Order: sequence, then structure tokens, then C-alpha cells
Amino acid sequence: MFRPLLTATVMACAATASFTAAAQAPATDYPNKPIRMVIPFPPGGGTDILARVVANKLTEVTKWTVVPENKAGAGGTIGITDAAKAAPTGYDMVMGQKDNLVLGPYLYKNLPWDPVRDLTPVAHVAYTPVVIATSVNSPYKTVADVIAAAKANPGKITYGSPGNGTSIHIAGVQLEKAAAVQLTHVPYKGSNPALMDALAGNVDLLVSSVPSAIGQIKAGKLRALAVTSAKRSSSLPDVPTLAETGIKGFDVSTWYGLFMPANTPAAIVTKVNAEVNRLLAMPEIRDAILAQGAEPQAMSVANFERMFKADFKASKQVVEDSGAKIQ
Repeated sequence: MFRPLLTATVMACAATASFTAAAQAPATDYPNKPIRMVIPFPPGGGTDILARVVANKLTEVTKWTVVPENKAGAGGTIGITDAAKAAPTGYDMVMGQKDNLVLGPYLYKNLPWDPVRDLTPVAHVAYTPVVIATSVNSPYKTVADVIAAAKANPGKITYGSPGNGTSIHIAGVQLEKAAAVQLTHVPYKGSNPALMDALAGNVDLLVSSVPSAIGQIKAGKLRALAVTSAKRSSSLPDVPTLAETGIKGFDVSTWYGLFMPANTPAAIVTKVNAEVNRLLAMPEIRDAILAQGAEPQAMSVANFERMFKADFKASKQVVEDSGAKIQ
């Protein structure tokens, strides 16, 4: 009469052993079906552009089928939720970034995932400074012009960002604190809507990733006032840093990287990391990323994981110091 219990126990042990073996097995036949790449922002923004560069080139070079899928909203956290809840088979990944993975968890209450617990870092792709820009028809020619106007009329100058809780939003708040001015933040659902309103003059300033704004800057429709990194952007070498404009010690940038659900087999993670790093070494890919205003940067899985965890830990204090909140 104990035989059914024994059988169930044996079956459970066999299933566990099978899962463990699958997790440890080499990814020799991976992938054998399409891989979905979630993009947690709308089409046209910096994350979307970089994700599609990687997805298209992976498909071309490796003959894998990598399918981009935009899932926007809530500062990128909706797309991250979708990817984090997927099965850890290697067929779902997400282009994450500093915004939604290391800042968002401190800004949004009751997120259904923890970035360290529920996601696996796979491959770092690029990093970029934030750019402060305005319409070419704007009266503001320099950061000093903006600061002077903001001090004369606290709260009157508006700036658009891709959304509450993004690193762009945090950079805007940090700029207010560093310059001792009061601006009015106007959040959008992604970079492109903010860009369109800045071009139309509906907001005074655009605070954006360089990839999202560089096309309109190069076209002469946006005037770049400064970048937020410690060094000038190689894509916008004529644009000063905020430190050069007199706001000393200002250094803010964001990064982009691929993540898969936690417990994705290590062999698959290693394989995807190797292929992405191989792409980043190709001159045409480096040029394509640089042309979008980002700086390509390959990392091993271990180095990316180390950077990600350290950034996540440090961001708690950054968010608290900025005073940024999700409304």
C-alpha cells in the first residue's frame, strides 16, 4: 500500500534530476526555435534602437532567429516583468538598462520581481551619457542661460523625460539639486514622445539618452547644451559636459544589457554572451552603436553581473538623495 507514495517520490526525484541535468547540459542544440527579445520601451527610443541593432545582427551572423517585441510602460518595468516571469529556457530575453533594473525597484512599490533574484545578466551592450537639449528655436543657447532663467522664474522651465523613475528622470532631478534651481518635470511614455514635444516647443528642455536624441541633434533641429558624463560623448564631441559648464562633479550615465530569467542554464547564458561580444568587436556594429550616440562595451558574464549588482546596491542611496518619487 506504500507503493504509490514510493512511485511518486521516485518520480519527483527523477524530475528534479532531469531538471538539474537540463540546466547543466551544454547548449549544443541551442537555439532550435526563435528567441524573443523584449524591448521595454516604445519604438524609436534609445533602448529600441540598440536592441534592434543587436537582434538584427545576431540573426544575420549566427543564423538564429531573434524577434524584437516592444512592451512599454511604467518606466520599462512592464517589459521587465514579462521577461522575468518567462520560463528559464533561453528563449526569452530583455534589453534592460539602469533605468528599469537598478533605479525602478527603489521607485515603484510592489514590483512583482526582484532584479537580482529573478533575472540573470547575460551580456552588457553599451553605455551612454544623458544629453540636455532644447529646440533649435529655443532662446536658451547654453546651460548658463537655462540656470539663469530658472533662478529668475522657479518652476517655469519644463523638461521632458521618457518617464518617471528612469535614469533620465533621476538625472534631471540631480541637475536641479546640483544647480540649485527648480524645474518642472514632464514625464512621457518613452523617449520618442518626449522628443516630439521638445521639437514642437511644448517643453523647454529635453533630457534624453544620446541615442534617442542624436538624430535630431545632427539634423540641426535640437540644440545640445551639455552631456552628463564626466567625459564628452565620442558621438557629440563638440558638446560640453555639465562639469565644463560649471556644475562640478556631475557624472551620470546609463547602460544597456541583455538579461534572461533566473535559472536559465549557464551554458546558454555563456553562449549568448560570447555571440554578443563577438558582434561588439565587429567594426560595423561598433560604428552603428557609436552612430546612435552610445559607447559599445563588451563584458564577460561575471564582470557584467558584478557591475550590475554593485550598481543596484549603490542606487538605493542615489534615489534617496535625488528625492525622486513616482507620482
